[in-house]
Amino acid sequence: MPAGGNVLFITLDQWRGDCLSSLGHPLLETPTLDALAARGVSFANHWANAAPCGPGRACLYTGTYQHRNRSILNGTPLDARFSNVALLARDAGFDPVLFGYTDTSVDPRTVEPGDPRLFSYEGVLPGFRAVVEDPWDKGSPAWGRWLAARGFDVPAEPRDLYQPLEGYPGAEEHGSTWAPARFPAELSQTAFVCQAVIEWLEQHADEPFFVHASFIRPHPPRRNPAGYHDLYDAEAVDGFAGCATPEAEASLHPLGATAMGIPGVGAPRDERERRQVRATYYGAQREVDDALAPLFAYLERSGLSASTLVVLTSDHGEMGGDHWLLEKLGFWDESYRVPLIVADPRPQAEPGRGGVVEAVTESVDVLPTICEFMGVDVPLQVDGWSLAPFVRGEPAPEHWRDTAHFEWSFSDPADLAAERSLGVPMSHCALAVSRGPRHKYVQFATDPHVFPPLLFDLAEDPEQTRNLLAEGGPGVSDAAWEAAQEMVQWQMRTAERTLSGSFLHPERGLVQRRDTWR
Repeated sequence: MPAGGNVLFITLDQWRGDCLSSLGHPLLETPTLDALAARGVSFANHWANAAPCGPGRACLYTGTYQHRNRSILNGTPLDARFSNVALLARDAGFDPVLFGYTDTSVDPRTVEPGDPRLFSYEGVLPGFRAVVEDPWDKGSPAWGRWLAARGFDVPAEPRDLYQPLEGYPGAEEHGSTWAPARFPAELSQTAFVCQAVIEWLEQHADEPFFVHASFIRPHPPRRNPAGYHDLYDAEAVDGFAGCATPEAEASLHPLGATAMGIPGVGAPRDERERRQVRATYYGAQREVDDALAPLFAYLERSGLSASTLVVLTSDHGEMGGDHWLLEKLGFWDESYRVPLIVADPRPQAEPGRGGVVEAVTESVDVLPTICEFMGVDVPLQVDGWSLAPFVRGEPAPEHWRDTAHFEWSFSDPADLAAERSLGVPMSHCALAVSRGPRHKYVQFATDPHVFPPLLFDLAEDPEQTRNLLAEGGPGVSDAAWEAAQEMVQWQMRTAERTLSGSFLHPERGLVQRRDTWR
């Protein structure tokens, strides 16, 4: 029987960390998430460790950095030797269930040649029992069946319902993402998953449960149902981070110049269109926030909130037009800063309720936090640390990190597009970021003449528009050296440790030690 209580683990796909009204967003309103934050703890300086979806979730689900798990792309297999949040929940006595998807690529060594799972990166994380499996790359079929059961006319691929309503009045006067989608808000994907979770809880919540509700939105398509399509005016959108012109941004680094030329990744050059894309994103977030409200209302009404740990986060962020980019990629903060709210129902969490933590936290910390609640040992593989002290309202533990780390790969094993373009092998197509209290350092695996490193002064240049290594000047070499040293130390200290803390002693036999800080 599980020790701690129930777990509701929620992921919202592609949600920026600054997009919560409880953290002071100037335009977006998120009353549902604000209410969750009021009865839990918000982590305002929280970072995903990789992007895009599959790599971000590999770090989140296993508690390991990308240079450890090496699941570097959507489609890179996740090594079966790693435990994960679902397997650990199963070990704790739960039957962990999934509603949505996990973007997990199966380890090919664990299946037969020709297995269907080898033809999609949107597999189910080992350990989960999928109650609702709804992979986006297959058109969201479960959502389509739910719509059809309600008499809705569903196309062959339900995701085509995100096409705009033709001839919608006023569409010509706005940006291309303004016109509403072809489904009503009450039948959105988020509403579908929420209802499925509620119906399952109504039948099964008399036993301890571990539910992972994985929502696709506000991930693209960049279109919303009516009522949310025009909720935020493009003219009211706050300004964009980065250089004033795309040309200036492109001159900062060749990776940015390349990315801006990729369709769907480069942000619109037209200012009205760029602002509309951001306004549409805010509308998608508000639609998700509103659709989540019935789920949390059910937890309160049923009394389950008094025994349920709620953890809500995202796999990665969204550029949203900043630095003249969309999507999630590269070394830019907007792709990696994500929300994290932890609402612990236990009395010992009372001092922390409604608090906002400014300490640096990362996706790898989520797994050990859930382990602590479930009463199971944190696996030696885990790079992160439990956030329970923060949840209890305590100060940051001694030796807590002051630097965030994230990694990104742009290799292409299938077609070698980047490799051929740059004239480098796959192993060179990667970068790592060390984002410290003052400086942000970006190191590429390839040679500097291909992609040079970057150094930003976060105090003087928070929008990161000046690469100090290109400008030079007093103290730049010393700062870069210190940042590079920190990055090397981080990778050395988080190297494989499954057996490195074990020792075969001639008198005591097997001795096993675990670090208490890194």
